[in-house]
Amino acid sequence: MTASTSAPAHPGVPVPARVETSAPTAGTGHAPSHHGELLQGVFLDGDGRPCAGLVTLPMAAPGTRAVFTPRPGTPPDAVAVTPGGRTKAARAARLAIAACAARTGRPAYGGTLRLTGAVPLGLGMGSSTSDVLATVRAVADAYGLRLDPGTTARLAVRAEGASDPLMLDDRPVLFAQREGRVLEVLGRALPPLLVVGCLLAGGAPVDTLALPAPDADAADLRAYARLRDLLRRAVADGDTALLGRVATASARRAQRVLEHPEFATLEALARRTGAVGVQISHSGSVAGVLYDPTAPDAGARADACRRALDAHRVPYTRTFTADGPNSRCQPPSRDVDDSWTPSAPSLC
Repeated sequence: MTASTSAPAHPGVPVPARVETSAPTAGTGHAPSHHGELLQGVFLDGDGRPCAGLVTLPMAAPGTRAVFTPRPGTPPDAVAVTPGGRTKAARAARLAIAACAARTGRPAYGGTLRLTGAVPLGLGMGSSTSDVLATVRAVADAYGLRLDPGTTARLAVRAEGASDPLMLDDRPVLFAQREGRVLEVLGRALPPLLVVGCLLAGGAPVDTLALPAPDADAADLRAYARLRDLLRRAVADGDTALLGRVATASARRAQRVLEHPEFATLEALARRTGAVGVQISHSGSVAGVLYDPTAPDAGARADACRRALDAHRVPYTRTFTADGPNSRCQPPSRDVDDSWTPSAPSLC
């Protein structure tokens, strides 16, 4: 509610501006995470310009919940974040406050931001984007707004420098993570996947800002264009096997930078257990062995994979299915030990 003065008693005397009298209310926002990438590289955009892009493997959980509580009279750049150290979320809150205040004409107040959730940090699951997206949505909710995905993506890139496409719907897209724009919608939904998750490099966090900027020569561009074409075909045909080959090829190319010592072992056990391929985070340590969930013995193959991971001391995390909007965790079979190692946090 707002209040304003009545008409002036004397003509020519200006009426004071309308004054905001409603108390700001807390806003909430939620964002999912992902399980690394199916494809990442450098691709030509619609103008023929090389641009870094990626296709993520969606995951319904874990996620991040944000609560933003405006504090009247607080400068808009004064945002206290809990837990501490979430500098990208704090930056996103300040950017969102300015954007939402400009759209609504309401005062730009700072306030408190509380983040909760279980997205592991530094594993390449989009933890910072999940924080940022939940924050932007919480600030917008406090202002009575629901920002469109394009605006949210631009704010996320400004806050992070590079962002995952968690603000978009469940359609698989090739996303320019450093520009916050969609290079291509690949289709309606990914082919169905059964994913056995694990951690490479002992689950050690990766400093994504320390990784070299993506670069590609003419041969690289041709290779990435070929993988893009194959992924487009896999989505159009619902071809899980082809999707697995694309993800594996992309993961192999990433080893030129990541050099995971267990990657060869992961590929070998994938072949032995009848997987369609492997996928990794190109900026972290999370990885997955991919199976066709429609195969009659898919569950047995996944069980064999979990046993093989344990035998090679590769930390197992979680098994889940991913098929477009439906990504859910599954318990292992009863004959499989689902114990957790200290270095393998739950990803669901």
